[in-house]
Amino acid sequence: MGLCDDLSHCKLALGFAVLMDLLGGVSLLVGVFASLEIHGQEFGDLLVYSGVLLMVASLAGWVLWYSGNIEGLTPKKELGHISSAVDRLARQVSRKIFSHRKHSHYSQSSRV
Repeated sequence: MGLCDDLSHCKLALGFAVLMDLLGGVSLLVGVFASLEIHGQEFGDLLVYSGVLLMVASLAGWVLWYSGNIEGLTPKKELGHISSAVDRLARQVSRKIFSHRKHSHYSQSSRV
């Protein structure tokens, strides 16, 4: 239906990852290829390092987006393992985000 339907879940994480990649890439390229001097101070290195840090931060968004879109995996309980606290926390947060998003989507569509 829509442009982003194939992206499924975690569109916020995808948006974060793409934005950080774009900002980091632009900052990195400007730092490398432009000579930025203000009052005799060189700021190219600052832009290069901050661009790299933004691109590293985008990795968190990509991991969240990818892990949020994995479907069809068998839970550890069905395999006979005891679920860990991290698994329970991740599942609980994911359900809250998904249910909040679902409720807000329905409330917005009822206003139209």
